[in-house]
Amino acid sequence: MEISGLPLELWRLILAYLPLPDLGRCSMVCRAWYELILSLDNTRWRELCLGCIECKHPNWPNEPDVEPRSWREAFKQHYVASRTWTKNAQDLESSNCLHLFRKKKDRKTIYVGPGGDHDNLRSALGVANIYDKIVLYPGVYEEQSEVILKVPVEIVGQGNLGDVALLAGFDQHCLTARLCNLVFMPAWFTPVVYKISSGHVQFDNCNFENGQLQVSVPGTCQLKFCTFNQSSISFHSVAFSIIENCEFNGSENASVTVEGYPTSEKNWACKYMAILAKSRLLLNGNDQALSETVCTVTQNDVSVQNARNCEIVINGVPGESQSVPLSHDHCDKENQTNGNLCTTKESEAMTLRTDCSDSELSSFSDTDEDSDEQSVYKLSYRSHGLSHMLARTEEFRPQRNGLSVLSSDLELKTLQQELQRDKEAQSLANFLHGCLIRKCLFRDGKGGVFICTQGQARLEGNIFRGLTYAVRCIQNSKIVMLKNEISHCKASGIFFRLTAGGLIADNNIHSNAEAGVDIRKGANPLILCNKIHSGLRSGIVVLGNGKGIIRSNQIYGNKEAGIYILYNGNPVVSGNHIFQGHAAGVAVNENGRGQILENVIRENQWGGTDIRRGGDPILRRNLICYGYSDGVVVGEKGKGLIDGNTIYGNKGCGVWIMSSSLPHITSNQIGHNSIYGIAVFCRKDDANDYLANQAGNENYNDEGEAANWENDLESEDDRFTSERPISVALIESNSISHNGAAGLYVKSSEALNIATNAVHANHDSGIAVFQSTQLTRIANNSITCNSAAGVLIETGCKVELRGNGIYDNNSHGIISKGDGIILENDILGNHGSGIQLLESADVKVLRNRIQSVHNFAVAILDQAKGLVQDNTIFQGKSEKNILQQLVNTEDCTIQNNEFLAYKKKSDVAERLENPPARPHIEGSNRDNSTDETSQKVATVTTRISTRVEGGCHNGGSIFCSIL
Repeated sequence: MEISGLPLELWRLILAYLPLPDLGRCSMVCRAWYELILSLDNTRWRELCLGCIECKHPNWPNEPDVEPRSWREAFKQHYVASRTWTKNAQDLESSNCLHLFRKKKDRKTIYVGPGGDHDNLRSALGVANIYDKIVLYPGVYEEQSEVILKVPVEIVGQGNLGDVALLAGFDQHCLTARLCNLVFMPAWFTPVVYKISSGHVQFDNCNFENGQLQVSVPGTCQLKFCTFNQSSISFHSVAFSIIENCEFNGSENASVTVEGYPTSEKNWACKYMAILAKSRLLLNGNDQALSETVCTVTQNDVSVQNARNCEIVINGVPGESQSVPLSHDHCDKENQTNGNLCTTKESEAMTLRTDCSDSELSSFSDTDEDSDEQSVYKLSYRSHGLSHMLARTEEFRPQRNGLSVLSSDLELKTLQQELQRDKEAQSLANFLHGCLIRKCLFRDGKGGVFICTQGQARLEGNIFRGLTYAVRCIQNSKIVMLKNEISHCKASGIFFRLTAGGLIADNNIHSNAEAGVDIRKGANPLILCNKIHSGLRSGIVVLGNGKGIIRSNQIYGNKEAGIYILYNGNPVVSGNHIFQGHAAGVAVNENGRGQILENVIRENQWGGTDIRRGGDPILRRNLICYGYSDGVVVGEKGKGLIDGNTIYGNKGCGVWIMSSSLPHITSNQIGHNSIYGIAVFCRKDDANDYLANQAGNENYNDEGEAANWENDLESEDDRFTSERPISVALIESNSISHNGAAGLYVKSSEALNIATNAVHANHDSGIAVFQSTQLTRIANNSITCNSAAGVLIETGCKVELRGNGIYDNNSHGIISKGDGIILENDILGNHGSGIQLLESADVKVLRNRIQSVHNFAVAILDQAKGLVQDNTIFQGKSEKNILQQLVNTEDCTIQNNEFLAYKKKSDVAERLENPPARPHIEGSNRDNSTDETSQKVATVTTRISTRVEGGCHNGGSIFCSIL
């Protein structure tokens, strides 16, 4: 009959009465009929799928309100899976009689119960042949001893789920069995409701109440649409098993335990289950889901762009609206978009002003006439050894045109990109051994999944909610977790212990009472592309010799550090976005180590990175910006190599260093921070210096039990330490510019080396030394265009200034009230005097080149004393050279200085020659390699807008002010 003979709606109405076999026959008539049958997806196919007592809604229990892509396909998958248990039939054809039996159209059906063929299940099993079907009428069937299944049978409960209950303990000794639509409760003599040590068993749409299901090698198991109330499953060295669309709740221990290495001894069902599992994997090499990332974010019902550009992605629970609030007075709550850089209203915004132009190094002229006249006196120094660093400061300016897209170098990589570049991750993503658990719900119990003693498992698309812990992986076990949601655990979400490993990828881990992921005791997992947020403590904690690779994750909104490394924790943390945390972005404490590479660390309440108490990480090529305190904090006894980072737009200091710490700070871009670029303080900190939510008083317990670290402090290897033994804190080759106070502020009781830095256009002195009882060495730096003095040295300080270029600062070049030596510096073009010695200064000024256009080259005032010898002094406009106003002139010696007058007819600025302009850096491009490594981060920063509040805390760091 032609399809066109009737309206399509009428055809659908007619075909809705056909049973399944007839629908199949109709679809084989022709293409038109095939397409007509397919069009019944939301009518007849949906009715057939939901009307089957053997299964529930295809997305039960996690998303029962979400329609499947195709009801027909869902019904087909269940229909095929429900017959997997008979796939070994061809292996049983060992006789003609059996062969004839298998050819029969229908197997025998045995009815048990009132009015049935048998009164009890045991008698029915006694007469059953292989593959017979036993139907149990509604009622409760209790057995007083263990029931042994000796032949393959199918046991099905009639009616709705719950109408048939079995109070029995089963022990399967046959090759296969299937049980459907039953309630299992333990008998009086054993808590085990079903035990299988060989063969295969399939459970469909069953309930387990207060009992245990045990599967041992070489047995296998497949469960679908089952509910476990205060019940559990235990797998022992099982080669492969599948748990799908099941619900676990109220378990007193782990709901699923996977123990022992998967055996090589596989039964007949493993092949068919593996094929079935691979056809349904959420991730595989050809799946387009790899390139699709859930990026739906709403804020006040307004969609936000995909979060690959440093934005938060929030994959909320359906029906719930999630956001990460920022509780700051200066940040309007209506502007708290999920992941956008927090901005203030225009009326509240205060942007750093740059009084000194980067392009015009002489910034002190008041009139055009003065500018023309002083150009005659100007000595060119543009070609000095750090001029290339000054050239970059023009690119290092805040912009006011809103948020720009980050460069691809610091974008979050998708899981597909990660798998393409990492063969190990790709191998783990395709890993399929042991136990596959997918689309299950674990809630309101002690534990979700426990893998131990070399067990292996794969978890996909599950929800873990309200447990003590979601997943615990220990003792050389391996786990693969993809697209799961883990929330509201009473301890940490995922535990790794005792050299366990695996892949944790594309999961949503949030709102847990302890860490989202807890790695200890040699565990070494690969953690990729997860969202770890809103935790009541840290996002990820690595301690006790824990390792791991943490890459391309979004870690945000946690009460404590986004990533917390301590007690010899030694991970590699790279390419993550760590933001909007209520404490530090990354905290490294108590001898923690590791590599922190190419992360975006922003908008955290405390330091972007906090290093203390023996912490010794490598911090390299990160963007640390827009923090509400300091960019990097190096606390007491902190160490580490801080190399090639961009530390930008923080409301505190760029880098804040305590005494008794030995960091190596090199090749960083430190700019537009509200207080100091780098501050070195003498303040000591102890346990009382830490707030309750910050590093110091941490007690990371293991599921609430007392932690004991004595056995964890032995380091297994020395990888990822900074490997540069230094005895004095070293600050070298950094660009420190446009900060709200001094570029580098020193108030320390310990020695400090400051070398080859470009200190430019800061809103106070370039370098200010307020306390320095030990020698502070300032060598080969470029100190230019700062709003106050180039270098300020207070009373009682001991400083050596050697080989620096101090140019065009808005006050004096050097102001010294302390002791030390000023040797072989170029001090030119500063608004005040070149060098001013005040109060009780005792300084040797030797072999410098000095010029002040409007003031004295060297001014010696008050009680100052010392030696001014062998200097070259260029005449300025005022023709003032050396001012000496001393009470006792015998305390100061001035000799062998050379005075050079300018040529009035010269129209060309003279150059500094023999030697050329300082600082002198051997191979002036000595840090080109580090420039290249940090260039990606620096170029990103130039395209980010910022509004940074001005002002300076007298106490130094905002962090200190809080304490």
